[in-house]
Amino acid sequence: MANLVSLIRTLLGLLVVGLLFIHTQSMYWICFVLTIVVIAMDALDGYLARKFNESSKMGAVIDILGDRIVEQVYWVTFLALGWLPLWVPLVVIVRGIVVDGLRSMALEQGFTAFGQSSMQQSKLGWLLVSSNFSRTTYAVAKAAAFAFMILGHTPGFAPAVATPITWLGLSCTYISVAFCVVRGLPVLIEGRRFLADDSKNAAPMA
Repeated sequence: MANLVSLIRTLLGLLVVGLLFIHTQSMYWICFVLTIVVIAMDALDGYLARKFNESSKMGAVIDILGDRIVEQVYWVTFLALGWLPLWVPLVVIVRGIVVDGLRSMALEQGFTAFGQSSMQQSKLGWLLVSSNFSRTTYAVAKAAAFAFMILGHTPGFAPAVATPITWLGLSCTYISVAFCVVRGLPVLIEGRRFLADDSKNAAPMA
């Protein structure tokens, strides 16, 4: 059930960013509401996994993949629409590739990104990456950025209304990107041990 929700959430996110290219007020209101639904489903899949004891390494991977797809397609779409500078999606995408690469190596050794078998062993690393506070704060920042950016660019809004909403969306965007980078640093620092272990286990060259 949790994995199904993650899949539907991902598909719904792709639908929303496609609809954003239909520049009508009614469509943008629909996208705003659907974005709230996508955000709510991000919390729902985790709740279902815990409630029905469906937590698993595969489920954690599917959840992260869904998060990555939704997050990155929103940022790239905002760039395509001229709402954001290029560096925003570049930072998020590069960070995601590097962090997920290290997490895939950790997964081979039985460690997950979150939960009891988290790859984060230091207290600071766990606080910044795996704690409910960190994950919730980051999710709220992204949610606010997505929602306010769409609302602020809704056709038909007077500049006196659209401008402050857009600035609020941009502020949330920069906060979420900063949080994205900060949360990635412990993964880079603690993930080095998996690179070291992998080099030790590598087959010698002939």
